[in-house]
Parts: sequence; C-alpha cells; structure tokens
Amino acid sequence: MKHIGIVGCSAEGAALCYRTICVEGPQVLGHAYAHPEVSMHTPSLAQYVACLERGDMEGVGDLMLASAHRLAAAGADFLICPDNTIHQAFDHVQPRSPLPWLHIAEVVAAEAASRGFRRLGLTGTRWLVDSDVYPRALAARGLACVKPPDEERAEVGRYIMEELVNDRFTPACVAYLQRVITNLAAQGCDAVILGCTEIPLVIDERNSPLPTLDSTRLLARAALRHAAGLESGDGFIRP
Repeated sequence: MKHIGIVGCSAEGAALCYRTICVEGPQVLGHAYAHPEVSMHTPSLAQYVACLERGDMEGVGDLMLASAHRLAAAGADFLICPDNTIHQAFDHVQPRSPLPWLHIAEVVAAEAASRGFRRLGLTGTRWLVDSDVYPRALAARGLACVKPPDEERAEVGRYIMEELVNDRFTPACVAYLQRVITNLAAQGCDAVILGCTEIPLVIDERNSPLPTLDSTRLLARAALRHAAGLESGDGFIRP
C-alpha cells in the first residue's frame, strides 16, 4: 500500500480530499475502516494568495516544492494537490519534485473522456479560469474547454475567495453558480468541471444544471486507487 502525500493549499478543499480518501477507502480496499497512510503539509494560505496576486508562479511552485520535500521526508510515495489554481505552477514544480504526482486536471480530463463528454464548461477562481491548466489537459484528449465571460469569472472568484475557502456556504453563492452553469449549458457544454476544490461543497449532481466533474473527489479517488495498486496511470506524472 502506497503512502499518499497531500500538498494542501486551502483548508476546505484539502479537507474534502482527505475525507474522501479515508471514507471511501473501505469500498476500494474491502476492509472496514481501511485507507492508505496519508500525510499532509499546508503552508499558510496567505502565502499562496500573495504569490497569486502578484503573478508569481515561481513563488507558488516554491511553496509546493517545500511541501513536497516535507512529505517525502515523512515517507510519502507520491503526491497530490487538491487545489486547481496552483497547478499553474506545475511546470516549475515537476522537474524539481522529489516524488511523482497525480495531476488534478489530467485526472479530470481522463474522467471526462471516459464518460463521453466532449465540450466542458469550466468553473473556478479567476486565476484558474484565465490559465491554460484545463484547456491544455482537455485538448490533449480532443476535448473542448468553454470559459465563462469575464464578469462571471470575477464574481465566481469572489464567492470562492470570500466565502467558500472561509467555510461560508450561502444560498446566493449556490444560485450564482447555478446561473453560470446554465449559461455554459446554453453554449453547448455537456458537463461542467467543478474546478475549485471547494465548489463541490455547494454544487453537485443534485443541483447542477449540467453533469458535474468533481475535481476534488476525482483526485482523491485516483489517489486511493493508485495507492492500492489499482490505478491505470491516467494523470500520473513523474519528476
């Protein structure tokens, strides 16, 4: 059984990922209460936000690498990061990482392809949606990525950073996200990527106007399968 290292960023997304690994472990491993060994390291979110606000992707990558080295020292066999936004720094991280990674966007893209989706709407922070993290991963599988307009990107980002990461879940946030997803459906999207690891706390298959790709739980499940020796390798990237 492999030891999972979680490179944490925001608390709510990292906690959901960790809980998913532990709660769903028995279904995968076939034993009550069983799950792989898990370690997590999380610097202050303020450090990440400061780097993002000044566009310092190298600084973001350095924070991720500092966590990676701490987790390697703790005995982790591979790494995951339950934060979509900071994957913008992955090209800086990968060549210097002490351990291999499961890449969240690659995991989501593999799931989208396996479910037959072709045109994916993207939700997440403004930093993520403005980036090429998902367009690149989806394009590699022949899938299209549709982004909300600037005004919607900004408002979704505000809800994420002012409410969701701070453990605030309001009806106004849910309603706004539903409106954004409805607009993506009107643009021909056949599914929506919940590309902020906190969005699945308020949007899921029960209240979304489109089928959802829950990046947080998909990453956790891929890590669980890989730790158990059952992973196909989709999304697995070595340094």
